[in-house]
Amino acid sequence: MNTYSDMAQVYDAFMHKDIDYEKWADYIENLFDLYDVNPQLVCDLACGTGNMTIPLARRGYDMTGVDISEEMLNVARDKADGLDILFLNQNITDLDLYGTMGAFICMIDGLNYVLPPKSLLKLFKRIKTCFIDDGGLFIFDISTEYKLKNIIGSNTFIHGGKKIFYAWQNRYFEKKKLSDMFLTFFIEKNGTYSRFEERHLQRAHGENELRALLKQAGFTTVDTYDELTFSKPREESGRIVFVCR
Repeated sequence: MNTYSDMAQVYDAFMHKDIDYEKWADYIENLFDLYDVNPQLVCDLACGTGNMTIPLARRGYDMTGVDISEEMLNVARDKADGLDILFLNQNITDLDLYGTMGAFICMIDGLNYVLPPKSLLKLFKRIKTCFIDDGGLFIFDISTEYKLKNIIGSNTFIHGGKKIFYAWQNRYFEKKKLSDMFLTFFIEKNGTYSRFEERHLQRAHGENELRALLKQAGFTTVDTYDELTFSKPREESGRIVFVCR
């Protein structure tokens, strides 16, 4: 699993072009309403630079953010700007909290980075048996196999901006359901460019595979939705949202 050490400095510029985090915060709150829960304590797994953690904290939730990258968390702490958020530097598969939570979220591909199904099962069991309140919700999304195979696929994407240029090269290995992403960044500062590279692996976990793991971990209700909707996923959905209880 990549720890985003160098990418932390450009992650927000990289992601904010494609992701409306306030809209995702609205959607999560709508899911809370739909499932009739009002969590006070919410844990954001693989929180990165706090793009989901911070908007929810501003809406009054007592947030904990967990991420494997200390560099990403340092950016999140700076952005939090006085908000009372607990950020923990942990691998989410070894989750260790101080108490239980009313809800867990893991948004924008976080679980695609957990490659072995047995590691996902370990995480699901820890959440269900140790850290979630009775009746609490676990909400997460995944990039689908359709997206990783057919949209990202083995394509190369190029972006040039004022301060950042990057090349994003991809290979999809169908047998292992792995997307191998190699990114090269050039960052301009004071008229000169610095270069760094990162490699990221994501696995295309199937919807039925995840349902089975969640049920094995003890979740009795597992509902799925197309991205930012309350409609069922389609064959060509790029992202699927899971709501588990």
